[in-house]
Amino acid sequence: MRVPQHRPLMPQAEQPAWPLVEGVQARTSHPKRSLPVALLDAARPRQWVKNLLVFAAPTAAGVIFHLAVFGRCLAAFGIFVAASASTYLVNDILDKDADRLHPVKRYRPVATGELPVRVAWTAAAVLLASSLMCASLLAGVVLAAVVGTYAAITLAYSLGLKRVPVIELACVGSGFVLRAMAGGAATHVPLSPWFLLVTSFGALFIVGGKRSSEHEVLGEHRAGHRAALGEYPAGFLRTVRMLCASVAVTTYCLWAFDRYSQLSSRARSGHLVWFELSIVPFVLAMLAVEYAVERGLGGAPEELALKDRTLQVLGLAWVALLLVGIYL
Repeated sequence: MRVPQHRPLMPQAEQPAWPLVEGVQARTSHPKRSLPVALLDAARPRQWVKNLLVFAAPTAAGVIFHLAVFGRCLAAFGIFVAASASTYLVNDILDKDADRLHPVKRYRPVATGELPVRVAWTAAAVLLASSLMCASLLAGVVLAAVVGTYAAITLAYSLGLKRVPVIELACVGSGFVLRAMAGGAATHVPLSPWFLLVTSFGALFIVGGKRSSEHEVLGEHRAGHRAALGEYPAGFLRTVRMLCASVAVTTYCLWAFDRYSQLSSRARSGHLVWFELSIVPFVLAMLAVEYAVERGLGGAPEELALKDRTLQVLGLAWVALLLVGIYL
């Protein structure tokens, strides 16, 4: 008696055996999600940690513990949660067919059909409009322009710039920088050139590490996962990391010494060097990220922030030194 063989759900040619990026695990099945749960999942809550960058400028300026400033930062955080969720939804809509061929992304709500495309479009439009309106109410045209620029760049990335080498790195990195700028705009804190340079090159370092990890882990299937990855030699991505890390550390040192020079004469007379000391955990944190990238663990930066204990301790030490230098 001949035993019938089960056919695969899709042709073999459409089932690339892509390896997984570290920090994300594939599931063989998943429970059926209700529409609200699917919508929340599509908004990618684990990515919201990036929006904490809105607190960076007010913290560096020494005003974060002012109640009104802290409240504005919380509002800016919520605004960027809505704006980023809108762009994630659009990205999932545009990539739904490719996502269905991916071992992890095929479980995204739009790809599975649990979140209908029409509902996703509607939610994306409502979230983006709400974020722009709230930004305008909170801090006027400046914050609205920052949020609008973020949305425009991210949508352009989803529509085609993600296939353009180097430019796609800048697009992803700009998301980090614009979040930091939003914190300054929301609280009316002027941003120093050093702050912007540290944020910009630090962001490019993180993005370069993400691409390096994907390049190594995905192997010959890298172009199927992300078109630009097929264009990058491994040596080029290593150069990107080294160059951006060098500039970020140099500009951070310049910022730390410049910030120290702005202290009152009474504070400087005690030779308090907390800002200079903050350089140590900053550099060690950069090295910890580079170490993770070399081990193929940099493909999901948010996972590093949430799970890497060494990085968390260094981050806390860095923040503590900054706060002591500002408020002692």
